[in-house]
Amino acid sequence: MEIEYTVQIWREEGQFVAHAMPLDVASSGPTAAEAGAALDEAVKLFLNTARDHGTLDEVLEDAGYGFDGTQWRSPDWVGVERHSTLIAA
Repeated sequence: MEIEYTVQIWREEGQFVAHAMPLDVASSGPTAAEAGAALDEAVKLFLNTARDHGTLDEVLEDAGYGFDGTQWRSPDWVGVERHSTLIAA
């Protein structure tokens, strides 16, 4: 079974953090590529553990995935945007 997910990677205090949306799984590494590879392994472990516990369908539904009768489909992303706001000092 193949599950698609979107990845965000950013730099944080000398390392890179990778986050799988919408599964809400994260990992890190010394480079962006290593953070992405660590994230792929973390997602695989997370989904396999959910499957082994019999909760994979629930996990995917809660994350916004839909089952079309043959495979799970990730949410359709409308966009990824960077926003900012001012807060009172």
